[in-house]
Amino acid sequence: MSGGVEWALHCCVVLTGTSDPVPAARLAEFHDVSPTYLAKQLQALSRAGLVRSVQGQAGGYVLTRTSEEITVLDVVEAVDGVEPAFVCTEIRQRGPMAAAPEACTAPCPIARVMIAADRAWRGALRGVSIADLADDVTRTTGVETLPQVRAWLHGLAG
Repeated sequence: MSGGVEWALHCCVVLTGTSDPVPAARLAEFHDVSPTYLAKQLQALSRAGLVRSVQGQAGGYVLTRTSEEITVLDVVEAVDGVEPAFVCTEIRQRGPMAAAPEACTAPCPIARVMIAADRAWRGALRGVSIADLADDVTRTTGVETLPQVRAWLHGLAG
């Protein structure tokens, strides 16, 4: 999984609870990441329909749906794509004891366990929403944290 997933998730969490667009430069400054790098993640989120870019002087990014409707898996797939983490290359058909292709009609045990793990991983990420993450931030850092973050992002605080 790329590092861009982490940045994209953080951006989605801080965009919860605000209907006012947040400039990409402000998000990059807040997260202390390169504006160019973060712009790539925001563009991926935009292409996936998770955020919308608002043009103009008061422009920036907003979530397109409620945070309850956006899952962690949505963000992961927006940034890293939908391809499975494991791709079987049919190693069993290579080398001095290679199996004939017609003997390989079902996935091998290694492919089966990796496919099952990918499904479980995706299922776990599908079960967590951006709202769940924001709620966890509130629980672990205090109810004032996200409102303070939003105020900072909109230039209303330090």
